[in-house]
Amino acid sequence: MNNERFAVNFHFNQNENVMERKFDLDERLITFAAEAIRISESLPRSIAAAHLAGQLVRSCTSPALNYGEAQSAESRNDFIHKMKISAKELRETFNCLRLIKKLNWYKGDDLNQVLDENNQLISIFVKSIETAQRNNMKSK
Repeated sequence: MNNERFAVNFHFNQNENVMERKFDLDERLITFAAEAIRISESLPRSIAAAHLAGQLVRSCTSPALNYGEAQSAESRNDFIHKMKISAKELRETFNCLRLIKKLNWYKGDDLNQVLDENNQLISIFVKSIETAQRNNMKSK
């Protein structure tokens, strides 16, 4: 894998609108899920690897799906809840990928890049949740 797969621009100038930002994070989450699925498909054929591959597929796809739901949240609390679910699933994915790395089950050189992207996505969600919670407190 080359760095271009994760080269989705997340640094925005002030002239860009919210829809462009939303699309960029949407695309970044989809790209991340696709890479993690690709890793899961390459794991060895064993009972343990099959279990972990299934868990990885579920946890890596959940953030993109929940983020999509968060975009049409019924309230700020609903938005925060869905964002927290996404962050939780990203952390689970991170641990699955770390376990795969620890077991030397993936032979590609790009696992570290996927782990780095996973960590960056966790940071984005944590900051977004903090901001939404702060704004929620201000509006009360």
